[in-house]
Amino acid sequence: MTAHVRELPGAVHKPLSAIAESNFKNNFRGIRLYPRHPALILCIHTVSCPMAIRVVFFSDSHLGFDYPVRPRSDRARRGPDFFANFQRVLDHARHTRADLVIHGGDFFFSRKVDSSIVDTAYTSLLEFARSGIPIAIVPGNHEGSVLPPSLFLNHPDIHVFDRPRTFRFDIKNERLVVSGFPYLRNVRVGFSTAVRACGNDQQQADYRLLCFHHAVEGAVVGPGNFTFREAGDVIARDDLPTGFDAILSGHIHRHQVLAYPTPVVYCGSIERTSFAEKNEAKGFCELTLHRASPIPRLVFHELPARPMIDFDGRGYRQAAKLLDDFARRSSHWQIDAIVRLRLKSYPERRLRRELERLAPGILNISCPYPRSRAAG
Repeated sequence: MTAHVRELPGAVHKPLSAIAESNFKNNFRGIRLYPRHPALILCIHTVSCPMAIRVVFFSDSHLGFDYPVRPRSDRARRGPDFFANFQRVLDHARHTRADLVIHGGDFFFSRKVDSSIVDTAYTSLLEFARSGIPIAIVPGNHEGSVLPPSLFLNHPDIHVFDRPRTFRFDIKNERLVVSGFPYLRNVRVGFSTAVRACGNDQQQADYRLLCFHHAVEGAVVGPGNFTFREAGDVIARDDLPTGFDAILSGHIHRHQVLAYPTPVVYCGSIERTSFAEKNEAKGFCELTLHRASPIPRLVFHELPARPMIDFDGRGYRQAAKLLDDFARRSSHWQIDAIVRLRLKSYPERRLRRELERLAPGILNISCPYPRSRAAG
């Protein structure tokens, strides 16, 4: 894994290409200002502040995505990619001795994931918790706001926001309280009530974080940069509470920070879940809380993401020309890329086999009609 410091819109993307996965656990130095919020500092974690509290924040791991227990074909599956990046985040937190890890929701891809996937994920979670680093998890909409039950979740360092609540962590003679609640339907109406139900104001603390799994007004997604505004499942900007050092949210798969009086941090998903995200960097965030800085310091670590390639075949009238151009282009694709071929109709069997031979195991065919209406 290569570590990157990725600054947000309007800033230069500065890769730390010399840092390989084998020494990713080392600490790095460097500070940059977030261009749209001068008070919000993006920095690489430094050991020069031993009393700082460091929080690793990741979200939308979607474990179980494209991970059939009994696959019916030998095409390349992306499920292992999500498990690999999930483990990379935990390994980074363990190797750098983070003080706390927070997962922002959609831990699993579905509320009906196979029990073997749940057991695999919880085994990694339990192994991490035994390292002595606490982890807090916000159930997301994909889990139906509830994590699958397991005795593993009873470990004292695994904390689940199964209802609006606040967890207290005493770290380095400082007190950090983390409030949160599971995914809430019609959150625009119920948001303020859920925040109050967390009981955050009943706890004395040096630092306060709020966690949830929702879209906040102003969040941007998709290749067309759709911006969330007013809807029942969108939290209004004016309803965001004060009194927190930062708000951490999952649900939005693009990494971004909403530069509000209390900054809203979206770490994004750990892997690409659709072609709408094919150009987005994927990774996780680290927040550093320290008395010397009134605003949390933030760094984004980019994770490996499988390349996604679009090939538009809708304008071809001859199959031979389509095959020639597809063959020429495919010779330059990475061997692990996911390719989407867009066609007007599903191809006949012979053409499909030729296309699959050129992109074995990685080809996804997209067309507006079902196979029964395929043209020759």
